[in-house]
Amino acid sequence: MRRFGVCEESGSGIDKVVESAQVYRLPAPDFKVGQVRTTAVLYAHRDFDEMSKEDRIRACYQHCCLRYVMNEKMTNQSLRERFGSDNRQTDMASGIIAMALEERLIKLDDPDNTSRRYTKYVPYWA
Repeated sequence: MRRFGVCEESGSGIDKVVESAQVYRLPAPDFKVGQVRTTAVLYAHRDFDEMSKEDRIRACYQHCCLRYVMNEKMTNQSLRERFGSDNRQTDMASGIIAMALEERLIKLDDPDNTSRRYTKYVPYWA
């Protein structure tokens, strides 16, 4: 792939895939790491109601990671925008964030913050 000029080798491929999935409001890609290769599974469009719990949690985690590498933090509002929800559906985003926190994929940016309105999240590894 390198000889054909297809491989950019800048390490931004996964970020571009995740960002594209968000822009087109697709389910989050699933990356499977094997001994020889990494496989990216891309999914066709599904409405939010058709996504599984795992799809929603994976999308939340990837959204949080993408925001972090862009030097931003994930919020309830940014997650709603990722799923194309309106501003009244805060409970939907809060539920997904709670599940991702329970799975320990994301964590609070500032654990001392007591305001739920201004809570921000980062990936667990940050």
